[in-house]
Amino acid sequence: GQLPTWLQGILIRNGPGMHTIGESKYNHWFDGLALLHSFTFKNGEVYYRSKYLRSDTYNCNIEANRIVVSEFGTMAYPDPCKNIFAKAFSYLSHTIPEFTDNCLINILKAGDDFYATGETNFIRKINPQTLETLEKVDYNKYLAVNLATSHPHYDSAGNVLNMGTSIVDKGKTKYVLFKIPSSVPEKEKKKSCFKHLEVVCSIPSQSLLHPSYYHSFGLTENYIIFIEQPFRLDIVKMATAYIRGVSWASCLAYNKDDKTWFHFIDRKTKKEVSTKFYTDAFVFFHHINAYEEDGHIIFDLIAYTDNSLYDMFYLKNLGKDFEENTKLTSIPTCKRFVVPLQYNKDAEVGSNLVRLASPATAVKEKDGSIYCQPEILCEGIELPRINYDYNGKKYKYVFATEVQWSPVPTKIAKFNTQTKEMLHWGQDHCWPSEPVFVPSPDAKEEDDGVVLTCVVKGDPQEAPFLLILDAKTFTELGRAIVNVEMHMDLHGMFIPEQAVKTETV
Repeated sequence: GQLPTWLQGILIRNGPGMHTIGESKYNHWFDGLALLHSFTFKNGEVYYRSKYLRSDTYNCNIEANRIVVSEFGTMAYPDPCKNIFAKAFSYLSHTIPEFTDNCLINILKAGDDFYATGETNFIRKINPQTLETLEKVDYNKYLAVNLATSHPHYDSAGNVLNMGTSIVDKGKTKYVLFKIPSSVPEKEKKKSCFKHLEVVCSIPSQSLLHPSYYHSFGLTENYIIFIEQPFRLDIVKMATAYIRGVSWASCLAYNKDDKTWFHFIDRKTKKEVSTKFYTDAFVFFHHINAYEEDGHIIFDLIAYTDNSLYDMFYLKNLGKDFEENTKLTSIPTCKRFVVPLQYNKDAEVGSNLVRLASPATAVKEKDGSIYCQPEILCEGIELPRINYDYNGKKYKYVFATEVQWSPVPTKIAKFNTQTKEMLHWGQDHCWPSEPVFVPSPDAKEEDDGVVLTCVVKGDPQEAPFLLILDAKTFTELGRAIVNVEMHMDLHGMFIPEQAVKTETV
């Protein structure tokens, strides 16, 4: 096929790549050592490159020829010579463990630089052209967070907004929203933008010792949306996991009888909206988009009725008959919530406060809280992406992978949130990755552009490829076949040519 001549830049993808080191194996697919890979588009041609992230975790493991740094689903024991008392003492002396810098989930842009990110307090700077690993950044040096999401937002000025969890800091556990500026004052050019990082606000956790797990958050023009779900980390269990010989993943628990709380923070005043909004228990990883309309906040996300998705990816479940044998017990469901921020305070108890034409409801309860029920937009899609120019604004299109009952994507989908129409691309034994939308330079409409996805074949003898689809029609424009073993990955970013600092490669 043919590539559009305007498509110039680098698609970088991140995900777990190495699961065996020496004789030792990770327990979970999400634990594998980070493997970066990139497709560089230049004058109608595509160049491929891949490289392991040379994190401290990678270096320690490779040097020891076994897993010595713990990951979320795999507890490692660094020094087999230490007796149990020395181990216990060294562990109890720092209740919150030192986390891994195996940043295997996504790519973050801060200032002119790019970073590989995971969900701990560490991120690693990378060179987007060579994929070389550069310095390590510890968020904890700039603010008290132990965990941070891999799905930041970017405002119109290029500043990064992200969220992290601060565990039992000064007797409080809270969720912290912070901002990394896109540039630093001229006289401080040598300093990193992280030195100017600022805390926007914090939200106290409902429970000191059971903070909610979250993978992403939402953003509209005037509000930050944070969802506290009943999928929680048990800090006491986490602090003793090492001694008990269990993984941190075993310290996560979902309570299906609990509520899911919605928090809305005004971006100007940095204060939380005082009304309590909630819905039924669910587990979710990905927000899609959010916007405001006539005094309401509308937000879309992909939710599950249980936490089986995480369990699916234990390596013991990923055998050769994986597609046939592994079935989700909860199908991913695309839900739209409509939340009335401005409503009649004298409305009757039991009345629906949503004034827009929508099947979603928000019902006033006796205690003044508001119980929200969503509209179901569609089922069976995950890893959603949008045209980011429409982030926080009214939008139509979601580009996503289609998963149905197996957690491995089999198709790419384009879903129209307004008409509910869906377009697909799929072929037998093809497993596509998260689709990335790249707008064309003179785009007039939301779907003017291309969709990029890496496709791994079910048969290891068949070569994987990068697929380029016309985002409007979902027809194939071309594919770049890569004659190497390519891994399924998680998330990534397209960096336009002009955003790549030209360094000598």
